[in-house]
Amino acid sequence: MNEERGVAEGASTESGRVVVIGDALIDELRDERGTREFVGGAALNVAVGLARLGVPTTLLAMVGDDEDGRIIRELLQNHGVELVATASEHGSSRAISERVDGEPHYVFNAAAQNRHVDFGAAERRAIAAAPVVVVSCFPFDDDAQSAALEEATTDSLLIVDPNPREAMMADRGRFEENALRIVGSSLLVKVGDDDAPFLGADGLAALVPDLQRGGAEVVLATEGKAGARILDGEVEVSSGIASLPGPIVDTMGAGDASLASVVADVVRQGRPADSNGWSRVLDRAMLVAAATCRSEGALLRTPEDLDR
Repeated sequence: MNEERGVAEGASTESGRVVVIGDALIDELRDERGTREFVGGAALNVAVGLARLGVPTTLLAMVGDDEDGRIIRELLQNHGVELVATASEHGSSRAISERVDGEPHYVFNAAAQNRHVDFGAAERRAIAAAPVVVVSCFPFDDDAQSAALEEATTDSLLIVDPNPREAMMADRGRFEENALRIVGSSLLVKVGDDDAPFLGADGLAALVPDLQRGGAEVVLATEGKAGARILDGEVEVSSGIASLPGPIVDTMGAGDASLASVVADVVRQGRPADSNGWSRVLDRAMLVAAATCRSEGALLRTPEDLDR
């Protein structure tokens, strides 16, 4: 087990903006009602979610110099998210998603399949100033990019959502090896019930202890209809799906919303010291996820938004 890492009690973002590293794209949703487009990407969803929760945030992501890129930049600007963009020879990433029993299934364009993030001077300055660095949907199947991420975040408090996307993945073995190594240096890792096969485990029951033994201090395990758990050493708390008024419209973005909520609480209040503290964090995250599911698209909503 690595030496314990954590955000000190009472920590704030005054010394810098939280940095989120990963993907930004256009989600093209197709269903029986037609085609609609939303700005998305797991990392972008987390970055915008943090901003909506009042946490100053910078996103490091690949964004093309095209109309989709203009739309992505405009949404980030509208939510106060600073963008440090990596140039893309293939334009902006796009995901075509169809819903099967309410769950999204994706096909990605050439830009998404060739995604990358630069770690130049601007990116490194942002990382160095950040109290926390969140990594989501990063191309861990690329050895060079994984090594660059690891080197650039050596002194960072890392929160990682491996967020494997098989349709974007060139090499499952490389993804597993690189993701698990970097997760082993993290303060917190988020995994979902569909992630285990891409991280060398037969289900969450096997994956979670593997991650803890590998060095991850805290595990946020989302389990679909069973809710979610947080494990921090010997502390384990769980929370079911939160009940809110109105029907579930779209589950896209629920996991990103729950992660953003947990990160926001940890950054503002510090790492909880006991089960009561983690229970409050997880219960709030499940409420935020439930509110996000009450609207189409992946934009984070809070229960308070539903009252407006």
